[in-house]
Amino acid sequence: MVGRVLLMILLVLSSHSHATEPPEETRAVIQDLFPSATVIEDKLPDFPVYPVYQLQELLGYAYVSTDFVKLQGFAGKPITMMIGLDTKGRFTGVKVLHHHEPVFLHGLGEGPLTEFVDQYEGRSLTEQIIVQASSRSARNNSGNQVYFDGVSKATVSVLIINDSVLSSALQVARKKLEGFAQATPTRARQDFYEPLTWQQMLDRGYIHKATLSAEAVEAEVGRSLSDYPMDLEPVPGEPFSEVYYAYMNSPMVGRNLLGDQAYKAFRQRLADQGKVMLVLSRGVYPHISPDFVPGSTPSRIGLNQGQLAIEMRDLNWLEPGQTIAAQGAPAMDAMNLFRIGGNAGFNPGAESGFHLDVSLPRNHLVSDNARFTMPVTFAGELFETVELEPDPQQGREPVWVGLWKERWWQISLLVTSLALLTVFFARQKTLTRYPKLVHRFRWGFLFFTLFFIGFYAQGQLSVVNIYTLFLALWDGFSLNVFLLDPIIFILWTYTFVTLFIWGRGLFCGWLCPFGALQEMLSWLGQKLGLRQVRVPEQWHRRLILLKYPILLILVGTAFHSLTLAEQLAEVEPFKTSITLYFVRYWPFVVYALALLAIGMFIHKFYCRYLCPLGAGLAVLGRFRLFSWLERVKRCGQPCQHCKNECGINAIRKDGRVDYDECIQCLECVVILRDQNQCVDAIVRNKQRQKQARILATDAVGA
Repeated sequence: MVGRVLLMILLVLSSHSHATEPPEETRAVIQDLFPSATVIEDKLPDFPVYPVYQLQELLGYAYVSTDFVKLQGFAGKPITMMIGLDTKGRFTGVKVLHHHEPVFLHGLGEGPLTEFVDQYEGRSLTEQIIVQASSRSARNNSGNQVYFDGVSKATVSVLIINDSVLSSALQVARKKLEGFAQATPTRARQDFYEPLTWQQMLDRGYIHKATLSAEAVEAEVGRSLSDYPMDLEPVPGEPFSEVYYAYMNSPMVGRNLLGDQAYKAFRQRLADQGKVMLVLSRGVYPHISPDFVPGSTPSRIGLNQGQLAIEMRDLNWLEPGQTIAAQGAPAMDAMNLFRIGGNAGFNPGAESGFHLDVSLPRNHLVSDNARFTMPVTFAGELFETVELEPDPQQGREPVWVGLWKERWWQISLLVTSLALLTVFFARQKTLTRYPKLVHRFRWGFLFFTLFFIGFYAQGQLSVVNIYTLFLALWDGFSLNVFLLDPIIFILWTYTFVTLFIWGRGLFCGWLCPFGALQEMLSWLGQKLGLRQVRVPEQWHRRLILLKYPILLILVGTAFHSLTLAEQLAEVEPFKTSITLYFVRYWPFVVYALALLAIGMFIHKFYCRYLCPLGAGLAVLGRFRLFSWLERVKRCGQPCQHCKNECGINAIRKDGRVDYDECIQCLECVVILRDQNQCVDAIVRNKQRQKQARILATDAVGA
């Protein structure tokens, strides 16, 4: 008998051992995700996952993220990860296999990236995972919301990682895990409408009502509401909380609740790009807390469907004091439009479950908490089935939209400053008649560029952005990649447009944070009495060509090896100085400080001779439409005043301005407008005075 049992065990084990196994390197990564695994099968032929077993028990699946989603990271390439998901939809871990994110590769290092992905272990698809994009983001840990700590200076990268992890895990869960299968998809009928009263909509199931009594709350928390310092006891006969839910994509619901005109405006604004739920409540405990921030995720209510947490985010589209158009609607204490879906999507015709989280503080340290689940199913006649399963990404708000919303005030300030700079340059001929105004404006803007655009908003453009553009054009252009960083996108757009108007100097002289830092240190060097070295003309004309082969080498290398190109891009000291505030491995810091130190003796040394970004902009700047910097007959013949005053030596001996090198500081235009500095003006004034004296003498003689 014992022999037969042993034989059966050996047969079972041998059957697994004969199953095709993944390569050793892949197997080692999966083993880290499932430490108790005894059998790791090779990738399934019909679905790209690796089944993982402990003897005969299925532990879950491991898979490579790029087999399911290929969201491009900040460098324009997907971030490849191995992800483990157990049979209950919990993450066993996430391992980054390959990426090109420069801030991790050649900046912060791999440590912060590893710490971020380690947060997924033990978390579940039934939870709503929210990445803290910044330390200033509001956080509330109630409900199914789980907040992950983001990575400072790598917001875009970690948001892309989160989106990739959740989107891919959802596809695996729906295909392979019990309880996560998607019901037949539905959508709201657009031809179904008739005018109805509030009560008729409730009776027909077009609006769902959930009532929570004070007695139910007291029974759950185990104490009377009168024991809490907050006034939570409702008026006799009134509910503790009465919550209503309505699916606004349905004209039958939306038109009746908002009215024809308001609903038309709502649909135009939505533009079929999402699903929206109206949530209303009244009572002493409404569905949003007093400190709720419009446009954010609610902390008191949540939505689930088929075990999956459904994302809810306030649209902030309702007018203050807005009321319900349907006749007989009661007055509400709170009313919000929520965009719903997220990675999990949302099937409006299937059953879902709202939950209301009640938090009752006894004092500033201790609170009693309870959750009340409210099943929701809307009347089936509101919906029609969809033939094909919709794309899980369809109707979702792109990642970049959330980033732009969060940084709205930075965007507003940047756009305002760029508009002001544009007006200044457009009226330069008039404004340069006032030298003090020009100098004060320029230095004020340089401080703004360094401290706001550079250090705070992280808006330092780089030659790496050029790689991203070329590779995107080569592999298939997607605007979403460039929209991920709003500050960089706005600066690049503005720089590109102005290249064809004023040339490269507008960026290099006004909007480059490292350039501003160099200019400030150059000024400091002069004030400290450091000897200013003026590179001889013949050497200067040769050295300014160095940056062009550097640019060609970097761009050419990017098509061969993006990793190598990113390493070579360390010729730029921007990341060390502006992005990482000089907190980095010491050779990089020494290199950046050395360039700045040289710049205290040779004005803007790096910009003039080494900057590949400046070289690229100079090439495009040759297609400018105008040559704005006015020259007169005596410029260079014989006057050399502007050339001698030009710190960057962008004026030739014959008086011509070299727009490939000019940083548009406008100092030469100020000189040209100054009657006491411009030789041409001085000579003309003397001639006029001489002519006036001759005329005066002739008049006396007559």
